[in-house]
Amino acid sequence: MSDFQELKNKGFNFHQENNIDEAEKCYLKALTYENNAEVNNLLGIINLQKNNLDLAVEYVQKAINIEKNPYFYEILFQIYIKKCDFQKIVDMEKDVEILYPEEFSLIFNIAFANKNLNKIKDGIYYYEKAVKINPDSYDAWFNLSHLYGIEGETYKAVEALEICKQLKPNDKDTEYFYSIALLRIKDYDKGLKFFEKRLCKDIAVASQNKTYPNKATYENLWSGENISDKTIFVYYEAGFGDVIMFARYFPLLKKRCKKIILKIQKPLAKLFLENHQLGIDEIIYEFVPESDIDFDVHLPMLSLPYVLGLKGEDVFVGHDGYLKPDENKKNEYEEKYFKTDKLKIGIKWQGNTYYDIDRVIPTEAFFPLIEVPNTKFYSFQTFEGSEEVKKLTDRYDIVDIGKDLTDFSMTSATLSNLDLVICNDTSLAHLAGALNIPCWIILPYEVNWRWHTDLSVCDWYDSVKLFRQKSVGDWKSVFDEVLIKLQNF
Repeated sequence: MSDFQELKNKGFNFHQENNIDEAEKCYLKALTYENNAEVNNLLGIINLQKNNLDLAVEYVQKAINIEKNPYFYEILFQIYIKKCDFQKIVDMEKDVEILYPEEFSLIFNIAFANKNLNKIKDGIYYYEKAVKINPDSYDAWFNLSHLYGIEGETYKAVEALEICKQLKPNDKDTEYFYSIALLRIKDYDKGLKFFEKRLCKDIAVASQNKTYPNKATYENLWSGENISDKTIFVYYEAGFGDVIMFARYFPLLKKRCKKIILKIQKPLAKLFLENHQLGIDEIIYEFVPESDIDFDVHLPMLSLPYVLGLKGEDVFVGHDGYLKPDENKKNEYEEKYFKTDKLKIGIKWQGNTYYDIDRVIPTEAFFPLIEVPNTKFYSFQTFEGSEEVKKLTDRYDIVDIGKDLTDFSMTSATLSNLDLVICNDTSLAHLAGALNIPCWIILPYEVNWRWHTDLSVCDWYDSVKLFRQKSVGDWKSVFDEVLIKLQNF
């Protein structure tokens, strides 16, 4: 046996024992005898394990220069993925596709790299190739369904997720994302059933069960039975916008029960207390001991349309508005802020970035709109993102109302003095829609399920119009469209 082969074997044995330092010494010494592709690749793997990523790239690239081998490319891709250098993978995609068109892992990783670079169409192309090579790959089908959804190919997304369901039967994550795809195509009859698999529901139910272990039990979750003589406890499970959007179902719930107790976030409490027409009997927004609350059944709020048994277009009940402002507050704010003959427009550019940073609009995008003659703009930005207001007030005569708003009752009353709201996909948009105030929602390229596929209409709110980015991250084109619309408003 040659010295090279002996050192290589010795290094390999150390490597298998996870003694990577000794393995590295053997491999390096072996290279002094022969510049071998396999040994260079093994040194690349060791440096990947040590997180010496640049050095790992050098060794694996040397291996590829000596010998074209799909396994070497696979290791190189793993290094670039760990480096989050997805462009390097994409740069090699054509060569790899020619050399190894049937190597599933390589094609899959090329698709993955394109996805991470927001090259959605290219990602679809390579994931489609991947599932042809390996039709049983759950990960490939699942990622493909996501990209189909972004591109608006929603029926293909549904089909891909149906395959995922076959590959992983009864998997909760799969069934949840399947529900989102169904809701996106307005198949609420089937979609709401699978929507019950959502994580936020489980968390909300578990939280209330912990707070009220003897009353909010899993056995007395309302499932649609007759509760005409009973009290139901309904509680929030998501953000402000979801609570406002799903408040449309309370009048229907009131017809089915004796009493409604609603637990919501404190900033929403006054708004809901003012809207008696919803039929809510009691509102709580702080901790109430179990001894001081009495109910027969309970339900997280986003389950209302499913348990109420709503079908088809009935899901969109209240689309012409179902909330009202406090008239005294509205008049008070009119005197304070809105004494002008100009077109009064409220704007907001950011919601809770914990959920989605793609929805955040750069404040500079509003500049051309503010310059439209005979308009008066009002910032409704509160809390996170409000530091951006200065970019507008330093340049234009903008009224910063957001700094004075402490709850949604105030926001509702102020909002009701406007002619138009222009904002990102956030709770302000839902509030404007629920109040039947004209509102233009500026959407990112990846559109939330609730806005569906046909963006020419908004099924949830008659007063809302939807505008979508033409490509990922491209706010300019969508604001050019909004500008034309505003000039003719």
